[in-house]
Amino acid sequence: MAQGAIEDIATINRISAVPAILKVITEMTGMRFAAVARVTQTTWTACAVLDNLNFGLQPGGELDLVSTLCFESMNSHLPIIIDNASADPLYQHHQTPKMYRFESYITIPVWRTDGSFFGTLCALDPKPASLRSSNIQSTMESFSRLLSLQIEAEENLQRTETALLQERENAELREQFIAVIGHDLRNPLFAITAAAERLLRKHSNPLSDVLVQHILASGHRASQLVDDVLDFARGRLGSGIPVTLSECSDLNQVFNHVISEIQNVHPQRLILSDIGQLIGIRCDRGRLAQLLSNLLINAITHGCSTGTVRVTALIQDGVFSIRVANQGKPIPHDVLPHLFKPYSRPANHTPQAGLGLGLYIASQIALSHGGQLEVASDEENGTVFTFSLPVA
Repeated sequence: MAQGAIEDIATINRISAVPAILKVITEMTGMRFAAVARVTQTTWTACAVLDNLNFGLQPGGELDLVSTLCFESMNSHLPIIIDNASADPLYQHHQTPKMYRFESYITIPVWRTDGSFFGTLCALDPKPASLRSSNIQSTMESFSRLLSLQIEAEENLQRTETALLQERENAELREQFIAVIGHDLRNPLFAITAAAERLLRKHSNPLSDVLVQHILASGHRASQLVDDVLDFARGRLGSGIPVTLSECSDLNQVFNHVISEIQNVHPQRLILSDIGQLIGIRCDRGRLAQLLSNLLINAITHGCSTGTVRVTALIQDGVFSIRVANQGKPIPHDVLPHLFKPYSRPANHTPQAGLGLGLYIASQIALSHGGQLEVASDEENGTVFTFSLPVA
C-alpha cells in the first residue's frame, strides 16, 4: 500500500465523527454496509467501514478500481443512487452490482476544500431500498461537506505536529551544536593560546617573539569568533543570550577598562568618554562590557577613519543608557531596520570585519536585560547607537 493511502486512512480514523456518520447512514437507509473510501485514478481503498453484512472489507482493504461505481462517480463528479439494481434500466446489466451482489447502493463524492477529489461516502445492501424518495442524498451530502472540513483540519493538525516534532529534533541538534562550540572548539584554542603565552615568558629571540605574538593574537581572535558564534546560537537558535543579573557597583571601572583596551588596540583612533556615576544598576556586568565593546568595534570599523568616537554612559530620569557615536557617512534609511540582524554588514566590508554578528549580539544582550538597543544616523550627528534600560 502506498504511503499516501496509509496517511489518508490514518486521517479518516482520527476524525471522531466518522463512526457516527456511518451508523446514521445505515440506520436511515436500512443498508448494512457503509464506508468512506479513498479513490484515486488508480486505486480504491477503504478508510473507514461499518460492515453488518460480513462483506469482508476492512480499513486498508482495496478493490479493483474500475469494478467500482465510485470510479464512475469520480469521473462524473456526480452521486450515484440505486434503489433496486435488478430493476434499474441503467444498472440491471451492469457488472458492478452483479460482482458485489448488491441491489441498493448510494455513493456521494467527497471533495477536499481545495477542490480536489478525495473519495466517496458510500453504502450498499443486497436488498432493495427506497433511497431516491428519501432525504438520504441531502443528508449524505452534508456529511460529505463535514468530512471535507474535517479532513483539512486533521491534515493541518498533522502537519503542525510533524513540524513540532521536527522542531524538537532541531532543538536537540542546536544543543549539540552549542556543546561542540563550547567544548570541542574552545579547548584546542585554549591550548594554543596557553602554549603561546608560555613561549613568550621564556624570552626567546625577537623574531620568535613576533611570531608567537601573531599566534597569540590569532588565537584570541579565533576565541572571540567562537564566543560570537556561541552567542548567536543561543540568541538566534536557542532561548536567548543568558545573563546573570546582580547589582553592580563597579560599572564605571568595567566600562573604562573596555574603552582603554580598545583604545590600545586602535591607537590611531580617538575615543572620548563620559562615564557618569553608575550606581544601583542590576545587570550582568560582563555582558554589558561585551555590548559596549561590540558597539565600539562597530564604530571604529565602519565610522570615519579620522573621526572621533564618543562614549556616554549615565543614569537620567530613571533610565540607564549607553551611547556610542561615530562620525562618517550616514547609514541609508533602508539599511537601518536590518542592522541588528545576524550577518548584517555593509557592502564594502573587509575580510577583517568579522562575522557580522556584533550588533546582533549587542541587541540580544539588550533584550536579555529587558532593555533595548536603537540606532539613528544622519549627516549632522553621525551614527549613534543607544542602549537604554529602565532602573528603579
